[in-house]
Amino acid sequence: MTKPSGWAIVIVYDFVLDEETALEQVNEDTLAAARKVIAVHINYPSRAAQRGRTPAQPSYFLKPSSSLALGSADAPSTVERPAGCELLGYEGEIALVIGKPARRVGLEDAWSHVEWITASNDLGVYDLRYADKGSNLRSKGGDGFTPIGPGLIAADAVDPAALRIRTWHNGDLVQDDTTEDLLFPFARLVADLSQLLTLEEGDIILTGTPAGASVAKPGDVVEVEVSAGGLTTGRLATRVEEGTTAFAEFGAVPQADDVQREEAYGSREAAGLAPVAGAAVGHVLTAALKAKLESVCTATLSSQLRKRGLNNVSIDGLTSTRPERRIVGLARTLRYVPNREDLFKTHGGGFNAQKKAIDSVNEGEILVMEARGEKGTGTIGDILALRAQVRGAAAIITDGGVRDFSAVAAMEMPTYYANPHPAVLGRRHIPWDTDITIACGGTTVQPGDIIVADADGILVIPPALADELADDSIAQEREEVFIAEMVEQGHSVDGLYPLNATWRAKYEQWEAGKSDD
Repeated sequence: MTKPSGWAIVIVYDFVLDEETALEQVNEDTLAAARKVIAVHINYPSRAAQRGRTPAQPSYFLKPSSSLALGSADAPSTVERPAGCELLGYEGEIALVIGKPARRVGLEDAWSHVEWITASNDLGVYDLRYADKGSNLRSKGGDGFTPIGPGLIAADAVDPAALRIRTWHNGDLVQDDTTEDLLFPFARLVADLSQLLTLEEGDIILTGTPAGASVAKPGDVVEVEVSAGGLTTGRLATRVEEGTTAFAEFGAVPQADDVQREEAYGSREAAGLAPVAGAAVGHVLTAALKAKLESVCTATLSSQLRKRGLNNVSIDGLTSTRPERRIVGLARTLRYVPNREDLFKTHGGGFNAQKKAIDSVNEGEILVMEARGEKGTGTIGDILALRAQVRGAAAIITDGGVRDFSAVAAMEMPTYYANPHPAVLGRRHIPWDTDITIACGGTTVQPGDIIVADADGILVIPPALADELADDSIAQEREEVFIAEMVEQGHSVDGLYPLNATWRAKYEQWEAGKSDD
């Protein structure tokens, strides 16, 4: 990368094990060269497992370059937890510094556009997420919210799949992971971003954080280090201070609730919160389990559920805006109660339960609404459906009506609904509460249940059964491939469907032959 005028080259031997290798150090010119700071949402499998959602494609947000700061173990940067805020989250990350412009580059060439690797801390206040509408500008864009440094490792000197990142909170190691099995390798991020925008010299890409990110309080020190064999950035240190200037009344003010506390700390337990009633505490829809459930149809899953005595696990009577799509995700729930005018005045307006549910649904989750099968009003419209889509929701399911139907039906995110209807909530419903056990389409749904839906229908799968159910469904569909081949060859279904002992022996021979292939 051509160095800006005044770039200071600092030889740093303390940061490396091999004293013949010198590193440059992040300085003010590094910050000045950054036109854009782009951050990736979820990229580490450990973080995806912790969040309970695994994205199919990378997603990004922008941080202002004014959020950049310098910091080292000897001279920590300082960051304010804004006055009135409770939840200043830290996230240790590997930062890539672009060395030459990248526009529509391929995967094979993408890494050559990265000049440096350094450590970063993607700080943010969860108290302001509600006001961002998905942008992260207020919550993650504050001054000093993106410290980087202290050392720069040359990108061409390392294997991007063999980096290690560690984070310490007040001296305790809280994050320790590698880039070996990232969801989206670094070259893919560069190539993907370059398809739509030009990555310019000096731009910085924050590449996601592993599990273990949490909350820092005034007086705390957070340190982040990136290493590759004997090379290390040294520890990027940031000290948290308490802000003293209150927010003005003409803008958004901090708001913290238990949903944001759980997100900030990483779990309800870490946040000191009681488990959600009825939720499958501790269950995670892992990437492997999700892939298995996505590989089988609901008809097969339904038959396996019935074998286990579960017949009342389908959400019935709904239509999908995307019937060709198969979705798998964890349930979040919202309950509407019948409208009563005095209660609608206290619960229907403002940031009500409906808006809170939409604004807290996470990537890969499915918002399931109980509308009592009442079809005389809309329970979701285009603006809130768009907000759910922007937040990464896998689907919305309601046993009530949908407003602004043509706009909702045009979205990529599927919506399952009873009927279109133009009326607003206040005609028949009050949005009452979230993340509780509800009834939708004739079955019970709990927060944390696994929802699987395709063109045949919608199933609610108890999380404790999901692994064995998926495995048995895969085995059943494998048998059905064999049966279909035999029927196609002209065999009778008598004794073949289902397999009797003779046909099962033939199936096992067929399966063994496929394995040998």
